[in-house]
Amino acid sequence: MNEELTAEKVKELLAIPGEVKGAVFKTDAAFVIKEKGEEGLKQLEEELKKLGCPIKYEEAKSVSFHPVGMRAISLLAMKKVFGFDNEKIKEIGRFATRVSLIVRLFVRYFSSTEKFLKEKAPELWSGHWTKGTLDMADVNVKEKYVVARVKDFNLCTTFCYYLRGYFEGILELTTGSEEVHTEEVKCTFRGDDYHEYLTRWK
Repeated sequence: MNEELTAEKVKELLAIPGEVKGAVFKTDAAFVIKEKGEEGLKQLEEELKKLGCPIKYEEAKSVSFHPVGMRAISLLAMKKVFGFDNEKIKEIGRFATRVSLIVRLFVRYFSSTEKFLKEKAPELWSGHWTKGTLDMADVNVKEKYVVARVKDFNLCTTFCYYLRGYFEGILELTTGSEEVHTEEVKCTFRGDDYHEYLTRWK
């Protein structure tokens, strides 16, 4: 799958049905400023403007909805402008769990990792996205692994890496472990019916 960000790719991504809350752009902005400073954020916004998808990161309202394709466009633009690789994209996903007030509040409220993942994680998804579902297919705290499935949702393979980092961040917060690893064992871009992520911790 070609993920080079061009004006044509932007149009393709913007045509994907569904919406996402502006909170994702707030976390992207915070990450870019941490890594590249305010000048880096301006550079990113200039590139997006040239591509026909202007995103004003710091003006985005956390609760407002935007075309779901803009989530992928933001990540792909960071790869293009800053040369970020997929490991860096994973880092952005992990970072998002650290700066999200909602995630931190829910984690603090639920003392049980299992209860949080089964009851609140799917709600976090549906609260941010109008498309797709998150199914916590298997939560085994005793054996220290979780299987999460994302269904009816396709953006790009770069976003798959973002989700790997996001799941690692959630499990780091809920288990207190510093050794968490997520792999995508099924992916629609490889011909599977859904995305499946296996997360283990020590």
